Amino acid sequence: MSEKFPWYEIVDNSESILQGDFFFSCPIFVPEYSVIKEDETVPVEVVEYNVIVMSQSCDLIQKKISLVLVCPVWNLSDFELKNDFIKSKKGKETLRQGNIPGYHLLNVCELDNFKRGYIVVDFRETYSVPYTLMTDIAKKQSKRVRLLPPYREHLSQAYARFFMRVGLPIDIPAFR
Repeated sequence: MSEKFPWYEIVDNSESILQGDFFFSCPIFVPEYSVIKEDETVPVEVVEYNVIVMSQSCDLIQKKISLVLVCPVWNLSDFELKNDFIKSKKGKETLRQGNIPGYHLLNVCELDNFKRGYIVVDFRETYSVPYTLMTDIAKKQSKRVRLLPPYREHLSQAYARFFMRVGLPIDIPAFR
């Protein structure tokens, strides 16, 4: 069954950027400020993250956006160091089931030169990267990994569920 629905493929740098493309060591510009004063330059820290593209493929192909939405990705083993609950078997299973808002688990990647363990997508840290910068990075990389359907759509749906959450000021009391 896994041969019929592979999770990933390798694409070369001539291919358009699509939702589900991975970029390793992608520069993210994080402003450092507390209060911005008029005509003041805001210092920026450049942080490199491994990221996955979250912007819709149709917008990317048709160049309808100037900023590409990306989310950091972590190897599950590294993510466990940041989150004690995920260290447990129950935590990993809850993550696998999609029941931890803000995070999404992707399968192991077995592709040559891109082997990775389980991958956690972090929706809680979403960034915008200029489209032109993403295309420059793509050109400099000879190959990149792409998440394939239906897993790409599953990722997008998980992001939408996280983004569309509504917190009520007063909830219905639990039935006892």
